[in-house]
Amino acid sequence: MVVDDEALVRSGFRMILNASAGIEVVATAEGAQAADVIRRERPDVVLLDIRMPDVDGLTVLRQIQEMPEPPHVAMLTTFDTDEYILTALRSGASGFLLKDTEPEQLTQLVRTLAAGGVVMSPKASRALLRSHPGAAAPRDADAARVRLLSDRERDVLTLIAEGLSNADIGTRIHLSQGTVKDHVSSILTKLRVTSRVQAALLAERAGLLTRTDDGTSRDNGR
Repeated sequence: MVVDDEALVRSGFRMILNASAGIEVVATAEGAQAADVIRRERPDVVLLDIRMPDVDGLTVLRQIQEMPEPPHVAMLTTFDTDEYILTALRSGASGFLLKDTEPEQLTQLVRTLAAGGVVMSPKASRALLRSHPGAAAPRDADAARVRLLSDRERDVLTLIAEGLSNADIGTRIHLSQGTVKDHVSSILTKLRVTSRVQAALLAERAGLLTRTDDGTSRDNGR
């Protein structure tokens, strides 16, 4: 489901996503209608504009998080930085992306969201961290927290930061989903964070991986 106050954005996203195999846009809505439509349609994924004139995206996000079995939500923005993004991530969003994301990348990001992964626009995440230095722990402190992890946990954290779900992480490094889940729980505890998104941001701040503008990543030093 796509939630945006601009009809052109809603129709454009619907056209792009419906043209991709295995993805169906079940509904679009403006902010004021969003919560009711989500309750009725029960989408797996919601792409939610963070800035809307009638009801802002943070309000809609809070309404979504209060629902039983809420969908995965990624915040949409037209800006490389947005003052509300950190609040959205702390409030349960599974990531954020720019509205000018390439169509091929957009469909892959939606699949990642549906599988329970984290999505973050590489350009926007770097700009966000540069523009909110007070919201992030010092880089050296982040690196020290990452060093508390075992080698295998760092492998898992790197894949979390790439946006992979537990199932995909297990396939990539040949572990059962249960083992991956245990590693994820240990990672969150050791890093003193409460969500995969926060862990992914910390990994990037710590320099664990370097993202490129095409959405790929390079694991530093491993």
